Amino acid sequence: MLRSALRDRPSAVTGLVVACLLVSLSPSSMAQAAGAQGGGQPAAPPANQAPPSLKDLGISPDQSQGSAADQARLDKRSHMLKIHQRLGLITLAPLVATLVTSNSAASKNSSTSGREMHGALGITTAGLYLTTAYFAIRAPKIAGTKSRGPIVLHRVLACIHGPGMVLTPILGAMAYSQRNSGQKVHGIASAHSAVAAVTGVAYGAAMLSVMIKF
Repeated sequence: MLRSALRDRPSAVTGLVVACLLVSLSPSSMAQAAGAQGGGQPAAPPANQAPPSLKDLGISPDQSQGSAADQARLDKRSHMLKIHQRLGLITLAPLVATLVTSNSAASKNSSTSGREMHGALGITTAGLYLTTAYFAIRAPKIAGTKSRGPIVLHRVLACIHGPGMVLTPILGAMAYSQRNSGQKVHGIASAHSAVAAVTGVAYGAAMLSVMIKF
């Protein structure tokens, strides 16, 4: 009876075959077949699956923001200290020129033009020095960091050439005024050359302290 029914209704047979094919080609069936052929391993996740979030990884929003802020602080400090180093090297040029021209300003045969050139170089040196110091002082501090030997020495020398770089132009201005008025340099203004020499030596040593590793 079944054979005769199938012969009488070929459309039913065709529909049955198509339904079986659709079932066998469904995504779930294909995934199960792929898993079976791959040794029972689960099928790969869909390509559009979202990546794990910070919360999934156990990182809170506060922790992620804190890390970003610390990195930004470290980057800013590194950038400002690099500028500090570059300006320090640039400041060395007018400082040496000021020391070289000191003879034309302080000797018995000094001239007004020599004193003016010496004073202009001194003012340029002081301006660059203060700008250089600004980037070191204003650089963000990183908690928990310890200074190494060269940095400790660099800071100790800064305590010498820092006040010296402030006093030198003040004493120089006093000496300049006395010489231009026909007076002999006297009083505290006479210490201008000595203070300038100590300041220059301390500054040079501070430069060497960060160049030589020990």
